[in-house]
Amino acid sequence: MSSWRRRHCFPLGWNWHTNRFLFHCFVLLFLLFFMFLLFNNNRWLPRQIIYRGIVEVDNTYSFQSKVSESIPKVFQKLVVSRSKNNQSNHRKVQYRRLPTVEITSNGASQNTPHYGYIINEAKKCQKSTPFLLLLISVEPQQLNAREAIRQTWGKEDLFPGIQIVTLFLLGRDAKGTGTTDQTIINESSQYHDIIQQNYLDTYNNLTVKTLMGMHWITTFCPKVAYVMKTDSDMFVNTEHLIYGLLKPEIAPQTNYFTGYFMKGYAPNRNKKSKWYMSQELYPGDLYPPFCSGTGYVFSGDLAEKIYKVSLSIPRLHLEDVYIGVCLAKLGIKPVPPPKESDFNIWRVYYSDCVYNQIVTSHQFQPTELLKYWNQLQQNKHACSKTHK
Repeated sequence: MSSWRRRHCFPLGWNWHTNRFLFHCFVLLFLLFFMFLLFNNNRWLPRQIIYRGIVEVDNTYSFQSKVSESIPKVFQKLVVSRSKNNQSNHRKVQYRRLPTVEITSNGASQNTPHYGYIINEAKKCQKSTPFLLLLISVEPQQLNAREAIRQTWGKEDLFPGIQIVTLFLLGRDAKGTGTTDQTIINESSQYHDIIQQNYLDTYNNLTVKTLMGMHWITTFCPKVAYVMKTDSDMFVNTEHLIYGLLKPEIAPQTNYFTGYFMKGYAPNRNKKSKWYMSQELYPGDLYPPFCSGTGYVFSGDLAEKIYKVSLSIPRLHLEDVYIGVCLAKLGIKPVPPPKESDFNIWRVYYSDCVYNQIVTSHQFQPTELLKYWNQLQQNKHACSKTHK
């Protein structure tokens, strides 16, 4: 049987034992030729990757969601770009070291202005120019947090004669909580205070979210006097912010930026830390002065300046640090607030008179926010306070 196979598989005169080496060489050459064809023709890639592409975003690298679900991990380090000189729509494939990966539902390059609005409130500032615009970073599934803020410090008609605009900044649900697009659309139709763009709402995309707010102000509300960017788990004493800090009776400041002032902070190089910053992303030994992202306040003119300068600065995932880098490039220095106790990155023990004289306190659940806000409104007059 063995000799039959050899006669019918190889030509006469072929000596299997003496020419095995030649056979192995032939197989090896065939494999090398096949691999050459494989890696020099993009058509072997999954069809969706060729058609839609994998897009590099900022200093995080974002895969389009419909593509990434089926991409093996080995391919998640591919950055695909269209060849300008190739008329056949093939793509050049390059390998790059990726510091972090975020999955988005659309692609945007470093200099793309924004990710496209899913929900927008373009007419918010058309009737009149607000004195204060509240930009609140919140996740799509945090319905209770948004409702609590609407009933407390984010209520737009709190103070007669002072126009406040409240906007919640959202991306797309990244946690699979079942919060559907239609749910958000219904909420927006009722309250008209939601801005949502087409990126995944994750911690590493907080910088994208803040720049979304800056872009919105630049486009739709450029004359606003002051802006406060803060988070959904914050207690904000809007009254003290307006009358104690911003003082509407005087002309608005320009190039003004304040909050919980942070100076002399070094990058965290511990890879296990939430605030890890690689040497590759930020090689410097110290961050420029910045204000904690839990809550900072700036003059309206800075929104456009920060947004425009950000187009030339590689993104960092630490949002407050990144805004500090933008300010440093602009030559604008954040300033400490009038009182060190005005802004807090921790939860301050509640007292009517203490909370009557601060701007922010951290880590509040929606039920707690409602409870202490209502208590403050009932008891604040018992505390000595002078509006200047």
